[in-house]
Amino acid sequence: MKYPGTTAVLISGGVDSAVTVHRLVEQGLDLHLFYIRIGLDTDEGDCSAEEDIEMCSLIARRYGLPFDVVSLHQEYWDNVMEYALRTVRQGLTPNPDIMCNSIIKFGYFEDRWGHEFAQTATGHYASTLIDEAGLKWLATAVDPVKDQTDFLARISGKQLSHLIFPLGELPKSDVRRIAVDAKLPNAYRRDSQGICFLGKINYNDFIRRHLGERPGPIVEIETGRKLGEHRGFWFHTIGQRKGLGLSGGPWFVVRKNVAENVIYVSRGYDTEKQYGRTLHLAEMHFITADPWGDSADGGVRVAFKNRHSPDFLPGIIRRLPEAEGEYVVESDVKVQGIAPGQFAAIYDPDARICYGSGIITGRNI
Repeated sequence: MKYPGTTAVLISGGVDSAVTVHRLVEQGLDLHLFYIRIGLDTDEGDCSAEEDIEMCSLIARRYGLPFDVVSLHQEYWDNVMEYALRTVRQGLTPNPDIMCNSIIKFGYFEDRWGHEFAQTATGHYASTLIDEAGLKWLATAVDPVKDQTDFLARISGKQLSHLIFPLGELPKSDVRRIAVDAKLPNAYRRDSQGICFLGKINYNDFIRRHLGERPGPIVEIETGRKLGEHRGFWFHTIGQRKGLGLSGGPWFVVRKNVAENVIYVSRGYDTEKQYGRTLHLAEMHFITADPWGDSADGGVRVAFKNRHSPDFLPGIIRRLPEAEGEYVVESDVKVQGIAPGQFAAIYDPDARICYGSGIITGRNI
C-alpha cells in the first residue's frame, strides 16, 4: 500500500460524486480522485467523457486534490460489453451496470490502483454495516428511491471490505442542497441516465450496430393474431411497453421465441400475462457470506428486487439442493416483467442487508 492514509475517490463529473468529495474533505480525509475512462477512440463509446473530465478537474482544483484519469476501455469492452452483446443475442436481458461495478469499478480499478489506498469511496446510494462477528455487509441507503444496492449485488466480500459509501445516509434532496450550498460547479447538472459508461449513445443504436436487424412478427399471445413487425428480438425485453409501434394499446412484451424470432404481446395494464410469482435463479452469488446455509432448503423469508425500482418485494427463497447455486423465489405479490437474464437482488426481510443476487433463468419449477 503506497498511500496508507489516503482515500481513493471514484468520481464521474456528476453531483453525487462531487458531494462525496465535499463530505470527505469536510471530514478531514486525504483524498486522491480518479475518473475511469471507458470508451474507444472512435465515434462509439465515451461520448461525454471530455465534459465529464473537465467537471472532475474543476472539483479537484476546487479542493486542491490530486486527480488522475485512468483508462479501462479495453477491459470494459472485452468483459462488460461482450457479456451484454452475448446475453442479448441469446434473447435474454443483460444488466451491464451490475457487471461494470463488479468487474471494472471494483475489479480492475481496485487491482491496479485502488488497493494502494486505505479505502475507496464512491457516490453510490448504499451503505455498509458490521455485525457482531465483525463481518461487513452491504446495506441499503436511507433514500429507497435512489438506493443502488441492486447494482452492487454482484461485488465480492473482498471488494466490499475496501469500499465506503458517504451518501448512503442522505436523501437525494439533501445531496442537491449540499451541492448548491457549497456552490459546486455541477450543483445543477442533470443526473446521468442510461447504461454504465455508454454515455450519450442510444442503446438500440448500439445494439443495431453490433447485431444488425432481423425483422420478425409481433403476435398477440391470446389470439395468435399478427399485429405488426419488429426489427429484431434483441431490441425487446419482457415487460417492455414502449417502442413496439402498435396502436390500440397499451401492449406489453410477455414472451419471446428466439428460435422463430417471434415477439408475443398482451394488451392492457392489468393483463395477467405480464405478471408472475416465481423466479428461478441460477449462479447465486453471496457478497459477504451465505446467511442461511441448509436452512434455505426449507425456505426462508426475504425481500427482493427483480429490476431497479424503489420497491422491495416480499417472498420466500428456497435452495434447490440438487442444483448447485440454484434457488427459487416465490413472491407474496405479483411481479411485473420477470425478464430472463436480469438479476434478482436478495435482501433480509426488512430490506436492510443485501445478501447478493442470482440470474433469472425463466425456467418453470
